[in-house]
Amino acid sequence: AAEAEAEVRLLLQEARESIEAARSYRRELQQRLRGLHQAREQIKDSATLTRDVLEQHFSDLKGTLKKLLDERLMSLLQEVDVIEQESIKPLDECQKLIEHGVSTADDLLREGESAVDGDVGQQNEKLCNFTKKALHIQLDSLPEVPSLVDVPCLSAQLDDCLLTILKNQIFRHGTVASRPPVQLEEFVEKPGGILVRWCKVDDDFIPQDYRLQYRKSTASHFEDVYVGSETEFIVLHIDPNVDYQFRVCARGDGRQEWSPWSVPQIGRTTLVPHEWTAGLEGYSLSSRRNIALRNDSQSCGVLYSKAPTYFCGQTLTFRQTVGQPDRRDSLGVCVEQRNGDDSLQRDKAVCVSTNGAVFVNGKEMTNQLPAVTSGSTVTFDMEVVQLGPCSNEGGNFKLRVTISSNNREVVFDWVLDQCCGSLYFGCSFSYPGWKVLVF
Repeated sequence: AAEAEAEVRLLLQEARESIEAARSYRRELQQRLRGLHQAREQIKDSATLTRDVLEQHFSDLKGTLKKLLDERLMSLLQEVDVIEQESIKPLDECQKLIEHGVSTADDLLREGESAVDGDVGQQNEKLCNFTKKALHIQLDSLPEVPSLVDVPCLSAQLDDCLLTILKNQIFRHGTVASRPPVQLEEFVEKPGGILVRWCKVDDDFIPQDYRLQYRKSTASHFEDVYVGSETEFIVLHIDPNVDYQFRVCARGDGRQEWSPWSVPQIGRTTLVPHEWTAGLEGYSLSSRRNIALRNDSQSCGVLYSKAPTYFCGQTLTFRQTVGQPDRRDSLGVCVEQRNGDDSLQRDKAVCVSTNGAVFVNGKEMTNQLPAVTSGSTVTFDMEVVQLGPCSNEGGNFKLRVTISSNNREVVFDWVLDQCCGSLYFGCSFSYPGWKVLVF
């Protein structure tokens, strides 16, 4: 009986495992069915959109061609009118002259015939007058009439090769692409932003520039956010926990037109944006509080972040416009906010000075970075390397820190006496003119 019961339990266990495997298999199949449905919808939607684009384009093209042909026909007809009028005008003048001569000759003939056939008593006087009049008219002077070969003979020269050229151009005009040459590859969450990466998927396509667009899920139109040769870009001013749609296209080497758009994809960030603390005398903030400007106030101190929003494993970036440097200037991170300090060159903080000196817990390191320049970036990357047990009460704790600036970097270990899941960032400048963007 015990063996039978054990066998039943084993069969039940196998049955339960088979049922769970069947459920998992069904879920996978349903997921694949949804994927197939999405693929089918993408093909149908993109085909419908492509048809609409082609029909609209060729409709516009036909309208434009008709307008251009009508304009050219009107221009040629006007040219015919001008030549006709200019050529006939001297002929009309010559015709009037000849008609006047014919009329004069008719009058002279009638007068001569009357003089010859007239009364003998008056004949002498009439013949004398007629002779004088005939000599005055100059009957041997005739107007010149141009021959047919000397007057214009209008004709139209129409080159039939235009139809051949147009035909060849039209047959080569436009293409239908089944796949865009570039596609979105990866979205990486950033505080108040998204790092978007894309890649080329057509081996024969040689890209010159890329064009990235995005829009909120509730917006109707995309807008450009990046045009350039890089294959990644950090899109800032992204609201946390909101879907954004992205797409990318490329321009081939030596070409003017852009390629088809990639398949649009959704990206989002759950990380709140980095913000400076408002209200500290000596610093003015932008509307989004991610840019701090050292103003003309004589007051000095450390400007901290609003909250400890920097987490290990992320990259913290400062981009600055420079002012007059001072050895106490600092950009960096710290465990806690502390009022009364005029620099982050203190304990429980790591920072870099504007002259490139690196400080760990207030001590200057031997390694040094290049001096900060306008438009340059300073980045902080940290990962946890734990030396001892970590608890709420504290313990040995070490962070591997990488600070980069102007293609140089320093790497060191920062030992703390407590666990730090998140850190504050801060800056201090002695003189006005410094401006720092954090992201």
